[in-house]
Amino acid sequence: MGPLLTLLGEDVHYLVPLPVVLPLFAAGVKLALGIRWPRLQQWLSVGALTVVLVVGVLLMGAADQLGPQAVQIGGWEAPHGITLVADRLSALMVTVSAAITLAVLVYSIGQGMAGKAEVAPLSVYQPTYLILVAGVSNAFLAGDLFNLYVGFEILLTASYVLLTLGGTQSRMRAGAIYVVVSLLSSVLFLIALGLVYAATGTVNMAQLAERLPEISTELRLVLEVFLIMAFGIKAAVFPLAAWLPDSYPIAPAPVTAVFAGLLTKVGVYAIIRAQTLLFPGTQINTFLLWVAMATMLMGILGAVAQNDIKRLLSFTLVSHIGYMVMGVALGNELGLAGAIFYVAHHITVQTTLFLITGLIERRGGSTSLENLGGLARIAPTLAILFFVPAMNLGGIPPLSGFLGKVALLQAGAAAGTPLAYALMASAVLTSLLTLYVIARVWNSAFWRTPAEGMVAEPGTVLEYNEDSSDPSTAALGPGEAVGPSSRIGDASGPVATTIVTSAVLPRSMVGATVALVAMGLALTVFAGPLIAYASEAAAELMARTPYIEAVLGGSR
Repeated sequence: MGPLLTLLGEDVHYLVPLPVVLPLFAAGVKLALGIRWPRLQQWLSVGALTVVLVVGVLLMGAADQLGPQAVQIGGWEAPHGITLVADRLSALMVTVSAAITLAVLVYSIGQGMAGKAEVAPLSVYQPTYLILVAGVSNAFLAGDLFNLYVGFEILLTASYVLLTLGGTQSRMRAGAIYVVVSLLSSVLFLIALGLVYAATGTVNMAQLAERLPEISTELRLVLEVFLIMAFGIKAAVFPLAAWLPDSYPIAPAPVTAVFAGLLTKVGVYAIIRAQTLLFPGTQINTFLLWVAMATMLMGILGAVAQNDIKRLLSFTLVSHIGYMVMGVALGNELGLAGAIFYVAHHITVQTTLFLITGLIERRGGSTSLENLGGLARIAPTLAILFFVPAMNLGGIPPLSGFLGKVALLQAGAAAGTPLAYALMASAVLTSLLTLYVIARVWNSAFWRTPAEGMVAEPGTVLEYNEDSSDPSTAALGPGEAVGPSSRIGDASGPVATTIVTSAVLPRSMVGATVALVAMGLALTVFAGPLIAYASEAAAELMARTPYIEAVLGGSR
C-alpha cells in the first residue's frame, strides 16, 4: 500500500468522490443504452464496482497513513460547499460495501435478474442497483448533514424500486410498509436538519462539532434525540425495527442480501458519526445502552419463533444491530473499536447467509424449515457454504464474530457499571440463542433425513398462487426461487407462477457466494491488522481534531 500511495502522491483527495461518481456515471450510460448489448452492460457494471473497490482500498491506506482526506466539491471552501471526507471509518465502510455489492451483482447476474427481461429488465435493475451503491457511498463520505440526508434519499429511492421489482402483490405490500417507514425517518431527519441549522447556522459536521457545545444543553439534547430517532429507524433498532422482518424477506435473494447486509449499517454508521463527532459523551448514551439490550433480546427471541430461513435471518439481523449500538453507547475507545470491527464482520456474514438462502431456495424449492431436509447429502457444497458463515454469525472461536464480541465484552467490563454488566450478560445470551437458531436451521434443512417429497427433485415444476396471504411466500418472478408455501403440482388461481428447480447452480452465483465466504474467513485471518485499524479509527473518532482540521483547515 505504501509504494502505491507514493506513486499516487501525498495528496490523494481527488479519489474521494469516485465511489459516488463512478456508479452514477455507469448508471447513466446503462440507462442511455437501454436493453442493447446486455453482455457489455454487465461488464460495465462489474467494472465500475471493481474500480470502486480498488478506490476504497486506496482511501483506507491514505486515511491510515496521511490522515483524513477531504475534498470540497466545486471548489467552494467549507463550510459553504459540499464536503466529502474519507477518514479511517468512512474509507473502511466504502471498501466493505463495494466488496459485498460487487459480489451481490455477480450473484444476481447468475440468477438471471439482470439478464431476463421478464424478471427484472436490464434497463431497470442494474442502473437502479448502481444508484443504490452511489447513495450508500455518498452517505459514508458525506461531510455535512444535508449531504448525508441526500445520500439516504438516493439509496432509499433506489431501494423502493429494487424491493418492488416485478410489481407483484406481495412486493407492493412490503414496499408500501418500507416506504412509509422510510418517509417517517426522512421527515424526522429533515426536522432535525432545520433545527440544527436554526440553532447553529451550519450543517457542516466539522463546524457543528465546534458550535454545538456553545448552545444550551437542553436544545442540544433535542437535536440529538431527533437525529438518533431518524438514524435508529434506518438502523432498525428496537422499538423501531418491527417493519424489517416483514419487508426484507419478500425481495429476491440478491436484493434481500444487500438490504440486510448493508442498508441497516448506513444507519449504524450515522449513529457512530453523530455520537462521536457531534454529541460526544452525552447522557443519551445510557438510553442507548438500554436500546442495545432490548434490540439484542427482542430480535433474537423473534428469530427463535421463526420457521422460515429468510425471516429467521431477518430477526437475527435486528438482534446483532444491538452489538454495534452497544459498542457506541459504552462511550470508550475499546467499545467503539469493537463496534467498527463488528460492523465490517456483520455486513459480510449477513450478506453471505442471505445469498446462501437464495441457493437453498433454488436447490430445495423452499426456505421453510418444514419443507426442507437432507441438503447436506444432496448438496454438500451448499452445506459447507452455509456452515462457515453460520458459525461465524454465532460467534464460534476463533472466527471474526467471536473476536468482535470479545472486544465488546471487554469494553463492557472496562466501563464497569451495573448496566454495562447487564448488557454483557444480554450479549452472551444473544450469542447462545443465535447458535440455537442456526443449529435449528442446520438440523432441519441440512442434517435430518427428508420425508418423501420434502425436497423437490431437480427439474420439478413448482407452482404457487401470487395472491397467497402468507408473507413468507414472496411472489417471485419467473425463474426465481419459490417460497415456503409453494406446492408441487398445480396451483389455484390465474396468477400461478411456475418455477423449475435445479441441481446445478449457476457458477457465478456459487462463485460470488464462495468469494464472500472467503472474505468472512479473511476477517478472521487478518483480524490482528483489522482490529488495530479499527482501534486507530476509534481513537481518531474520539479525538475529533483530525477530522475537523481536514475539513475546515485554515477556513476557520
